[in-house]
Amino acid sequence: PLLYRCDDFVVNDTKLGLVQKVREHLQNLENSAFTSDRHRKRKLLESSSLNSKLLKVNGSTTALCATGLRNLGNTCFMNAILQSLSNIQQFCCYFKELPAVELRNGKTAGRRTYHTRSQGDNNVSLVEEFRKTLCALWQGSQTAFSPESLFYVVWKIMPNFRGYQQQDAHEFMRYLLDHLHLELQGGFNGVSRSVILQESSNLSASNKCCINGASTVVTAIFGGILQNEVNCLICGTESRKFDPFLDLSLDIPSQFRNKRTKNQESGPMCTLRDCLRSFTDLEELDETELYMCHKCKKKQKSTKKFWIQKLPKVLCLHLKRFHWTAYLRNKVDTYVEFPLRGLDMKCYLLEPENSGPESCLYDLVAVVVHHGSGVGSGHYTAYAAHEGRWFHFNDSTVTLTDEETVGKAKAYILFYVERQAKPGAEKL
Repeated sequence: PLLYRCDDFVVNDTKLGLVQKVREHLQNLENSAFTSDRHRKRKLLESSSLNSKLLKVNGSTTALCATGLRNLGNTCFMNAILQSLSNIQQFCCYFKELPAVELRNGKTAGRRTYHTRSQGDNNVSLVEEFRKTLCALWQGSQTAFSPESLFYVVWKIMPNFRGYQQQDAHEFMRYLLDHLHLELQGGFNGVSRSVILQESSNLSASNKCCINGASTVVTAIFGGILQNEVNCLICGTESRKFDPFLDLSLDIPSQFRNKRTKNQESGPMCTLRDCLRSFTDLEELDETELYMCHKCKKKQKSTKKFWIQKLPKVLCLHLKRFHWTAYLRNKVDTYVEFPLRGLDMKCYLLEPENSGPESCLYDLVAVVVHHGSGVGSGHYTAYAAHEGRWFHFNDSTVTLTDEETVGKAKAYILFYVERQAKPGAEKL
């Protein structure tokens, strides 16, 4: 009879029971090899991931401490905004330094609670989850963090963002800042409202811009004031009012809307200054926006002009890339050139003579980009500067990039930080 040798087994082919055992043994060996190969590949991936977090800067190796944010199902709109805000140092540090949630007593001792104001699901704390998310970023202990708890709170307090469909990043940013502002006014985590307001006022005693109540870190950093002038073209009556803002939404002038790339030669290049000028220039209101003149006692034709009465510490500029046509919302895909340093806002100020030599200069710190053709589709990523280096945040993936790449981006939201004047520094 034929003999088969497999390791320590020698079997006779006439003994069916032993043949079956040999087959099982071979299968076990194959499974063991597969498992071993899988573990080897996993170690290689982990090693590759670790190596990707090591960068060579000026000839020396340094750790890439940036952490990505996992996509929970079309949540790139949220991730791009969170990464941008996490790189606005003064804003981020405020939340990271807030006291953490107290540990519960009783059965859940040792576990942190997400419901910081009470036991109820409707009383979750956005501030606490926002704080924990910011703390998880830039620690370098993991390649990506899952913001599940924060997204759960977003679902609870912002019904517009429930579900897993793509959302508008700018709309999310406004809801997020508004809710953080409102919650900070009420106190949380056992910290009294007066303590929080005192900390906010310490940021800048002269930089208070109250939106829906008392000043908080949100308004102290992002808050500015517009002066809106309206003139009746019939009797000449002028009306002025002051409007607080957290960001400015700028139209892309219609004459530039066919120029889609930076290198396209046809037509002039659209710049951020063109968008700012369009926002602040004198404008005659059309028939659908007639002004109610108190002197004429009826709606009349009029002109409108914006001035910036007070600039914020962080100037957030939103380019209006999405607009409604008869049946759908289209995207303006025009490339808009923007400066990475030295954005001068003095010419848009109501009283520029009262500002310091460098108080109107801003440097770029973050850019949110929308990739794709429509607001309900596509993908959001962010570029942000951290300790002199630019990073590209694409959900879980974080890569080092350069200023040239950032400058070519089709910006959707731009975050500029007020330049701090240095004694003895040369004026630009």
